[in-house]
Amino acid sequence: LNSGHLNPSSHQKVLMKTGLILLIAGHLNFITGALVHGTVLRFVMTPRDAVTLQYLIANTASVMAALLTISCGIAALMLSRYLTPATLKWALLTLSACSSLGCLSCLLGLVVAMGLTLGSQGRALLAPCAVANTALAPVSRECPFDPTRVYSSTLSLWAVSLLLELMEIIFGIRCLLLTLDLLRL
Repeated sequence: LNSGHLNPSSHQKVLMKTGLILLIAGHLNFITGALVHGTVLRFVMTPRDAVTLQYLIANTASVMAALLTISCGIAALMLSRYLTPATLKWALLTLSACSSLGCLSCLLGLVVAMGLTLGSQGRALLAPCAVANTALAPVSRECPFDPTRVYSSTLSLWAVSLLLELMEIIFGIRCLLLTLDLLRL
């Protein structure tokens, strides 16, 4: 080790592990966001409601950040194989910075969405249902989904997404620092 820099074989191993983790976390977060959108948000979206609009923005941003994380993971895996191309190093530096910042903003957006949901006890999620007592009519013509589980399911999926966003931030920053070291910056 010279002046605090890792040797090339250490960089390759760490980049490979980091890239794989980013790839897996990004895919899991993408799937989680798709589940939230497909099972809940497509039914509750009304353009004039600020709360559901915030849900849609936070969820869409989370899916887009997951795609950035997947791209960052692929670039890290490629760089772990071919350490010499400067273009690949700069691409990974850019992707890891964008991915980390994107995931941080999504994390904050999901915290706000969860806070709004908990604060309103899920009224925005259950707005499409015209049923007075959701426990008595699990699925009816007035409600396009099962209202008995939508509140807990959405919050659970958002909690999983929060953990994945946090993981993506940590490993995105790790990737950023490794790339800075490779570029000798």
